[in-house]
Amino acid sequence: MSEKSYSQEKLKFNDLTKAESHVINDKGTETPFTGKYTNYKEKGTYVCKKCGAALYYSSDKFESDCGWPSFDNEIKGAVVRIPDPDGMRTEIECANCGAHLGHVFTGEHLTAKNVRNCVNSVSLEFVPAQLDAGRYGTAIFAGGCFWGVEYFLQKAPGVISVTSGYTGGTVKNPTYQQVCTGNTGHAESVKIVYDPQKTTYEKLLRLFLEIHDPTQAGGQGPDIGDQYRSEIFYLNDDQKTIAENDLSILRTKGFKIATTVTKASEFYPAEAYHQDYYFKNGKTPYCHAYTKRF
Repeated sequence: MSEKSYSQEKLKFNDLTKAESHVINDKGTETPFTGKYTNYKEKGTYVCKKCGAALYYSSDKFESDCGWPSFDNEIKGAVVRIPDPDGMRTEIECANCGAHLGHVFTGEHLTAKNVRNCVNSVSLEFVPAQLDAGRYGTAIFAGGCFWGVEYFLQKAPGVISVTSGYTGGTVKNPTYQQVCTGNTGHAESVKIVYDPQKTTYEKLLRLFLEIHDPTQAGGQGPDIGDQYRSEIFYLNDDQKTIAENDLSILRTKGFKIATTVTKASEFYPAEAYHQDYYFKNGKTPYCHAYTKRF
């Protein structure tokens, strides 16, 4: 594969599960009080699940007791309003990709702005950072202890947010103690949100493959167990192709690659004390270091 400019990347839409597509593409509605962001109180930005466009700030979120996340304002230009054919309600969509978000209501006097964007959680992703208007990319990697992977990727140009967490398994909302047993199927992972005007998925992927050992199976450094495996979780076919091509390059260079490429599933953020671990503690990774491979 030839080298390319990393100044800008044209992002593909993220793949959706059947349940996500029912709401986002078919204009369905999730069951009230079941969405993960209904009572979510962290500070940051909510982006479109389908395309990654920034939609709402947490500062505009309020408790309406309606059963869905509620916002009394949106990021300027991010959301469009479309009256339903029956004239009874007004739908809201992502201005970038047309993803169905929910409906907007006025005249309820729930906040001073007198507006309620009633949004399906399944239409959203949360980023623990204040984002400007626009579209952002996401990548999910697992390469041993997430503290070390997080440390190096947070420092990369163009990266906005790195969240340590768990993915790839079958247990819903796993705890660190559960994942440590190696029996949940989850890997310690990181979810990266980046600015495609400043970096690309491939540049971040190559950095990931150079800060851990992609030839080690069943662990990373002294950390042994399935939860420490090396794995790339792709969000769309474009990411899958890039990952498979880059691993192929390493194989042609003589590396016996253990890294697997898997379709992304639900990502669960780890406990708060795992986030920004090395930056909070003033330490450096014990089993991650940069090694030139490309």
